[in-house]
Amino acid sequence: MNRPLFIWSVFAAALALLLATMGAVTVTAVRLDRSQAAAQRQAEYEEKVRLALWRMDSALAPMIVQESSRPYFTYRAFFPAERPYDKMFNRLSGEERLLPSPLLTQTSSNVLLHFQYGPECILTSPQAPAGPQRTLAERHVGPQQIQQFSARLAQLEKLITPEALQMSCVTTLAKPDNPLALAPQLVASAPESKAPVQQQQALLNTAELQARAQTYGNAAAWNQLEANPMARGDVAEGVVKPIWFGDALVLARRVSVQGRDYIQGCWLDWPRIKSGLLAGVQDLLPKAELEPLRGDRPDPQARMLAGLPLRLVPGPLASTPPLAKSPILLALVVSWVSVLLVAVAVGALLHGAVSLSERRGAFVSAVTHELRTPLTTFKMYSEMLAEGMVQDEERKRTYLNTLCSEANRLSHLVENVLAYARLERGSARSRVESLSLAALVERVRPRLAQRAEQAGMRLVVDSSEQTDRSIVHVDVGAVEQILFNLVDNACKYAGPNGAERLIHLEALPDSKCAMLRVRDHGQGISAEGAKRLFKPFSKSAHEAAHTAPGVGLGLALCRRLSRSMGGDLHLDRLVTTGACFVLTLPLTSTETCRPASIA
Repeated sequence: MNRPLFIWSVFAAALALLLATMGAVTVTAVRLDRSQAAAQRQAEYEEKVRLALWRMDSALAPMIVQESSRPYFTYRAFFPAERPYDKMFNRLSGEERLLPSPLLTQTSSNVLLHFQYGPECILTSPQAPAGPQRTLAERHVGPQQIQQFSARLAQLEKLITPEALQMSCVTTLAKPDNPLALAPQLVASAPESKAPVQQQQALLNTAELQARAQTYGNAAAWNQLEANPMARGDVAEGVVKPIWFGDALVLARRVSVQGRDYIQGCWLDWPRIKSGLLAGVQDLLPKAELEPLRGDRPDPQARMLAGLPLRLVPGPLASTPPLAKSPILLALVVSWVSVLLVAVAVGALLHGAVSLSERRGAFVSAVTHELRTPLTTFKMYSEMLAEGMVQDEERKRTYLNTLCSEANRLSHLVENVLAYARLERGSARSRVESLSLAALVERVRPRLAQRAEQAGMRLVVDSSEQTDRSIVHVDVGAVEQILFNLVDNACKYAGPNGAERLIHLEALPDSKCAMLRVRDHGQGISAEGAKRLFKPFSKSAHEAAHTAPGVGLGLALCRRLSRSMGGDLHLDRLVTTGACFVLTLPLTSTETCRPASIA
């Protein structure tokens, strides 16, 4: 404890190491927590994407299955009825009868136009017939609708070319009992150069796409079997295939009828389909977009639909939420608060220990100096009296008085130290009694007047009749010790150079407390000295050697004694001529009495 700088350096180094370790742990924990939160958000994000893809493919499946299961002969405006019957289930005559195609009379909101490209190299549509069939068709749907579909047919002829249509539909023809297989055309294996996490995500995307394509393909094949169970062996229908021609999206298939090849399909209303699909996943991905997917080997990382060559762009990932609800962050906050509280507690304890050590050192130094002078006087005067070196009776009396004064001084010093030690240990015993303020002053007055007389000063007591009748509840011995210390300080500091050799003891009236004021006419107390006036052992050995005797314990003891009785002691700063201390004592009707402004 003799090297406070070394002690504080060790404490600062240990605290810095602890804070650095806590900082590293905090940074690592926060980084891991953020990574975990990001991975969780990414997993939730991918789950929303998968659910959105399932919704979109489920929404597209009925339309694509319906188009893939249409009989080949419905792509003409009118087709012959093979075996018509009347209401009595009698077979009609063998004359050829024509029936309107369902594509002529029934329109789909997601299909702009149905078309067929035959061996004649002409692009036709059952919804826009020509020649005599147009006149007949207008009786069923009206001329405006025929005109509208004719305009769409002319527009489609500009978007697609027969060669591109034929090349896109060069696929293996499938019998009606074969399932529709779309996944092999769209799915590519994940590249091995991807990172493990990305490769795992690619495999998940591939597996999801295959599952949706397989489910969709099985449903399409089953619907096709249900729709055409009596297909002839000379008819082969290929699977439908989505094809992009610029911004136009068509579904086309290759059909072989008695050795003649046809390409049949429909022109989809892509803007309407897109808006419908995005509206269906608005709750999952509010900023999602759909982009056309072109090419034979699309990126397996792309979030693709199984039914149409489309890529889902889910939009940006949601912003990082605050970590206030993270248990790791909460634990870190608690840990930091605990570490800081422990650091403050250890620092305060260390400061108290170092301060106590310094005060003890100062106290030992001051007490050593304070004891050396009277002991030297005792030794010298006692040796002179014992050896008979002093024969004059007057001188003997003077020496004896000096020895008595020094004994009283030592007794006062020891009494203050022991009283403060008892207060520190909490073992001080008090004898509290109730008496009038006048009686209290009279009981302590003789000792105070004697001490003032020894210093060549005079004690003046001022009080009023109303104040004297105030009943206080105090320990008389403690009050006497407080007032004696104040008078003793006045004798030591104000006696040698005071303007007036008077010490005033005044009893002042107050509605809440009884107040005793001790005032002298010395040089007063400086502002710097007032700051450490009531600190114990505040006087160093140097100050004790160059000022009046004392160890700087009296005023600290006086304040502790006054507060132990429910009162207080403070310096009255309004008095500028000399030092003035005010002692407040509790009345019998009050528990504590402490003024608002305490020095």
